[in-house]
Amino acid sequence: MADVPFSQIVSLACHDLRTPLATVSGFAKTLHRTEGLDDRSTQFAGMIDTAAGELAKLLDELSILALVESGRYGPVLTEADTLELATTADERVSAAGSGETIKTDPPAVRRSLAALAVAASRYGGVGRVEWTVSGRDLRLEPVTAEAAPVVSAAEIRDFGSVVARRVIEALGGSVALDGGALLVRL
Repeated sequence: MADVPFSQIVSLACHDLRTPLATVSGFAKTLHRTEGLDDRSTQFAGMIDTAAGELAKLLDELSILALVESGRYGPVLTEADTLELATTADERVSAAGSGETIKTDPPAVRRSLAALAVAASRYGGVGRVEWTVSGRDLRLEPVTAEAAPVVSAAEIRDFGSVVARRVIEALGGSVALDGGALLVRL
């Protein structure tokens, strides 16, 4: 057991957790659509389904982090526009500027940029943050003094930020603080 890397054990655990999570999610969806349930039961089934979705996203992030840490992360790179990667439906985050087409892992980068922006908003106590995109260079503002160590992953307080930094760097990019901003180069 000592010669099995921890990241492989984490990958296996992520894989094995998906089956019971799929069962929970499936039954929650079924209950949510069941006619004749009272409003409270329907609401609870919806909450269970939402939580199962959030758990699935966390498992995806943990799984990709384990691949990065073990050196086994080798996604199929496809073309994507950097402005589109920074754009999200989250109302706390906006994106503007001029993108550039790059070859990358679009789903992972999209999730990473969203996680960094949401962390900057949440930990910085600001209602809205913005990505300014100039080709491969993305600038996130404002990043307050409180949010800076979290979004840069200098302090391990936000899982999404930690995964984001590792994924971006594994894809050859960089993440750095610049005063009241976070600079990401893809």
